[in-house]
Amino acid sequence: MLPKSLTAAILRPIVLSTLDCGNAYGYQLSQRIELISNGSIEWNTGTLYPVLHRLEADGLVESFWQESDSGPRRKYYRITAAGRKEAKAEQLQWVEIYEIMVRLWKKDVSFG
Repeated sequence: MLPKSLTAAILRPIVLSTLDCGNAYGYQLSQRIELISNGSIEWNTGTLYPVLHRLEADGLVESFWQESDSGPRRKYYRITAAGRKEAKAEQLQWVEIYEIMVRLWKKDVSFG
């Protein structure tokens, strides 16, 4: 399980990147995130839905209702073009952070 401080930092890029792989309703999205993280990330609806609502307010995702084969209609979320652009920008930032950390961990730096 990841600490809350790290989880807060990865909410947006994880949700955007997961939706970039396909539309999902809230529970389905949380299950995909848990699966891809091998159980390291388990978000309840109290964590996930406020993020989805913020992303929707920012125009990065949009929601739509769809009938379900096994029950009531579900609210699905999909990434927008602006969301894809934001996801790519965040991806580049996280790659940069990863590369910095790898250099530090490998002691591949010189401070003079």
